[in-house]
Amino acid sequence: MDHKSPEWILDLGFVTLIFNKSTVLMLLVAAAIVFLIAFISTRRLALKPTGMQNFMEWVMDFVKGIISSNMDWKTGGRFHVLGITLIMFVAVSNLLGLPFSIIYNDYLWWKSPTADPTVTMTLAAMVLVLTHYYGIKLQGTSEYTKGFFRPMSFMFPLKIIEEFANTLTLGLRLYGNIYAGEILLALIAGLATSGAVGFVGAIIPMMAWQGFSIFIGFIQAFIFTMLTMVYMAHKVSHDH
Repeated sequence: MDHKSPEWILDLGFVTLIFNKSTVLMLLVAAAIVFLIAFISTRRLALKPTGMQNFMEWVMDFVKGIISSNMDWKTGGRFHVLGITLIMFVAVSNLLGLPFSIIYNDYLWWKSPTADPTVTMTLAAMVLVLTHYYGIKLQGTSEYTKGFFRPMSFMFPLKIIEEFANTLTLGLRLYGNIYAGEILLALIAGLATSGAVGFVGAIIPMMAWQGFSIFIGFIQAFIFTMLTMVYMAHKVSHDH
């Protein structure tokens, strides 16, 4: 894992922005894959779904179940597309770095974008902003603000801390699981390249951890989407 990240530095005079080129690249790849899956699944819709359409309808029903378990469908239906987008994008992002990694001139170019804390914390912050937006939109500013002082006014500081804690845990949980998985895969790959004995000894651990990492990738996508809907339900419900 001794490698560097390719950076793009943008100096605006009053502030300097540093972008990780590999992270940006992998985010674009993940978005393109999700778009292709959605496009292929819906280009020829049929009353009796088969193939990719069947898969997409299963994803839609699965996300609908997540939403319905947290809020009534009349309220939660508006978040259906958000949930589908999140679970597919996070799942694809989690799995991109599992088959292989690409290192060129000591720069890591191919990896899981969710192995970067900047990405996961940005996703978590996006969820936080959306929950507040829809909370205000559906309850009104006055009613929504009162929720921070219920059941007693001294709860306000605790609820502010809760907001930051939810954001941190949502982003760092995803990052930690995916990053740790890629670290272990890299260590096993290093063992495989150490010699003939190492190669033989690494085959079974590599296959086992690859399978486990795929499972973790899907589970973390589910958890991220589930918690998003939990937070959303907490904001849009009138008993907040």
